[in-house]
Amino acid sequence: MSKETNSAEVLLNQNVTPEQFDWESFESGLNAEDRKEKNELEEIYKGSLNDLEDNDVLVGKVVRLTDKEAIVDINFKSEGVISLNEFRYNQGLKVGDEVEVMVDRREDKSGQLQLSHKKARTLRAWDKVNEYHESGEIVNGFVKSRTKGGMIVDVFGIEAFLPGSQIDVKPIKDYDQFVGKTMEFKIVKINHEFKNVVVSHKALIEADIEGQKKEIIAQLEKGQVLEGTVKNITSYGVFIDLGGVDGLIHITDLSWSRVNHPSEILEDGQTVKVVILDFDDEKTRIQLGMKQLEAHPWDALDANLKVGDRVKGKVVVLADYGAFVEIAPGVEGLIHVSEMSWSTHLRSAGDFVKIGDEVEAEVLTIDREDRKISLGIKQLTQDPWANIQEKYPVESQHKGTVRNFTNFGVFVELEEGIDGLIYISDLSWTKKIKHPSEFCSVGDVLDVVVLELDLDNRRISLGHKQLQQNPWDKFEVKYVEGSVHTGKAVDVFDKGANVQFEDPEVEAFAPARLLEKEDGSKIKKGEEAEFKVIEFNKEFKRVVVSHTGIFREEERKNVKETKTSSSNNEEKATLGDIDALAELKRKMEEGK
Repeated sequence: MSKETNSAEVLLNQNVTPEQFDWESFESGLNAEDRKEKNELEEIYKGSLNDLEDNDVLVGKVVRLTDKEAIVDINFKSEGVISLNEFRYNQGLKVGDEVEVMVDRREDKSGQLQLSHKKARTLRAWDKVNEYHESGEIVNGFVKSRTKGGMIVDVFGIEAFLPGSQIDVKPIKDYDQFVGKTMEFKIVKINHEFKNVVVSHKALIEADIEGQKKEIIAQLEKGQVLEGTVKNITSYGVFIDLGGVDGLIHITDLSWSRVNHPSEILEDGQTVKVVILDFDDEKTRIQLGMKQLEAHPWDALDANLKVGDRVKGKVVVLADYGAFVEIAPGVEGLIHVSEMSWSTHLRSAGDFVKIGDEVEAEVLTIDREDRKISLGIKQLTQDPWANIQEKYPVESQHKGTVRNFTNFGVFVELEEGIDGLIYISDLSWTKKIKHPSEFCSVGDVLDVVVLELDLDNRRISLGHKQLQQNPWDKFEVKYVEGSVHTGKAVDVFDKGANVQFEDPEVEAFAPARLLEKEDGSKIKKGEEAEFKVIEFNKEFKRVVVSHTGIFREEERKNVKETKTSSSNNEEKATLGDIDALAELKRKMEEGK
């Protein structure tokens, strides 16, 4: 039967006109009173929907828990649903608990109201984070995990970053020890644009330390002995934590003995006693000492130790100029390199000893007031100069090693500690030597003869050429002035020529003006000719010769003879004239 047929039957049965028929009741199936109640509920529902804003945080009550969800009543037309994953931080969630929520979706596909506890908690958390940041109050946070450069901390449901440098005042090597712990933090930075929060635990520690530091600093006095903990070890010293205040023990104040590195004495975390040596006006830089708590080693040094005594010790420092030897804990003596060997050739101390060597030495000087000791090693052996006159008398011959040169001679070592000097003029009878290196080399072994001993100054004069006869003794006779010899011009230059005679040791000089030959030309290089010795100097090995002087001497002789003959003839003529005049005079007188 159709709906229109039913409507007609209703109209007939009720005896009402179509205008009087209640079509709304007929359509809805509700009478007027029921429809009124329905309308009122719809208005309430619409109003409640309008009141629910996406960013509003509401308080709801947990009315039921399932395996995966929490059903929450927020006084809405229907209850909301929240995943239990959002309550992982709260494992004790139960029916009846009030929780903060936000509307996630008003209705899902099944018409269910979807709520979010996480969003509500996050929104509330940001309000709290900003509030605590401004006030500087301490917050509790749960360290969730480790991340690059630090830790992730849950603060009011927000993941904040805890830098590694902000965990503690001292460096942390093991971050994992903090994971899963609840700690106190201070919110130090918020980036609203990127929603980043940075927290610090170190700031709380520093605040406590600062308070303790002021109390400690106020009580500090020079000479005060304190107990501290090794905080940091460097190459130059050790930083000590005095309970909030740091002090430095310089490496030289760790021990009376020499220390190469502070780690030889102390280690991280070690508890030590220290004495305050000094501090600045604000007491922020505190100088500490450890060795000062012990008696000075010099005070314990044997009072009977004196010059000439022998001591043993270990080489602790090595330098070119010498070695420091520790002869007792904290007591060092210097062995200068000049006291390591009788040799006069000073070398580096490293040529004789090395660090760690155990050596025996003789005390040369001791100054207890200035706490200085000088030692010597060479004194343990006999001084080679003690019997020098017996070993190296004048005119004795020996072999020596060339050690070094000077411009004026060669130093030759006869034995360790004994050197002699050969002057350049005593190297060769014949060679013209400008520098000793032209004659020999360092390391060469030379035959020498002792020429002179100077015991006071420890000097020996040696000679090499004296081992042979001086060839200039015979040259002095052979090349006497006026003698003529055949020679070759081996070199010709502007001022003259060098002339080589049959003896290779003798090379003469002929001035340029005396190289002229009889025909007017001059002697050339490589040309042989007769030369006359016009000067011979044995001391300076100088021979001067002349070629021109040979034929000019002949000319002078001829001229002289001619002059003598003419003179005789003139004399005879003069006498004859005198006789003739006398005769003439006699005759004239007789005629009268």
